[in-house]
Amino acid sequence: MRLICNQAVGGSSPSVGSKISTLLDANAQTELVPRRAMSATRLDGKACAADLEERLKHRISECSVQPHLAVIIVGDDPASHVYVSNKVRSCGRLGIKSTHIELPEDTPQEVVAQHILDMNQQEDLHGILIQSPLPKHMNEEMLTELIDPRKDVDGFHPVNLGRLVQGRSDGMVPCTPSGVMEMLSWANVDLTGKKAVVLGRSFNVGMPQALLMAAKGADATVTIVHSRTKDAQAECREADVLIAAVGRPEMVKSDWIKPGAIVVDVGINRVDDSTRERGWRLAGDVHPDVAQTASLLSPVPGGVGPMTVAMLMANTVTSAELLSKR
Repeated sequence: MRLICNQAVGGSSPSVGSKISTLLDANAQTELVPRRAMSATRLDGKACAADLEERLKHRISECSVQPHLAVIIVGDDPASHVYVSNKVRSCGRLGIKSTHIELPEDTPQEVVAQHILDMNQQEDLHGILIQSPLPKHMNEEMLTELIDPRKDVDGFHPVNLGRLVQGRSDGMVPCTPSGVMEMLSWANVDLTGKKAVVLGRSFNVGMPQALLMAAKGADATVTIVHSRTKDAQAECREADVLIAAVGRPEMVKSDWIKPGAIVVDVGINRVDDSTRERGWRLAGDVHPDVAQTASLLSPVPGGVGPMTVAMLMANTVTSAELLSKR
């Protein structure tokens, strides 16, 4: 099967229950039916992110100010620097101004805190992001709480997470869970009444993902599976839609999956691989063999990752739109 997406126009922020017109082969709806020898359709995060970026360009062109994102990175973690570079490149493609602050590993926490407080007062700055992980001597939770919730484009401030619990759509939503929702909407997946299982309960992915899928407009029946669940495999096997966000490479095998289920792999793990020149490869939380059982599967890399960055850009644009109306 091939996934073909029509151009769609988004609102000022992604809507949990929005329907973006797509086609799966000749059908307008993804069917959850058992099949033999199936090969899952690829849920292409790169294509979805590119579609979202086109809509963001239109919003940016109509915004009265230039959206501006600042990223603070502390230390020399190679993966973190790659992630920050990706974000800066995305800003450049879209015409979003970016400020990149690099600080050494031994920077006192008070210095980072002062940067945040100064940025809160900067009227031409709309988004503040602290790149994880921070050095061990820093309290990431405390620093996050210093960010003006209106500029918290990661969506991790307690005010924004609280609004999510209340079912409100006027806060910043964490980028990875909202990116998953955007992907499912882009692929015309109707969650209404479906049994959804979220594997993982982190505050930044698993828990907000469950809230978004159960919210009015999405209307899935959601189960959260975690390390204390008695039979995780059995719970996952019941899912029409499975979101894997546990951080364990290829944990979810094909016998965990209901035939015809939709599977979104949030995990991105580095695993040793002597057959690769660099000695490692990237792997998701879902084993590749799941493609023979699922009907729709997001790849790693190229699935949720590009959507996380795209939703960060969307949050920045939304913040610029709201703050420019003060």
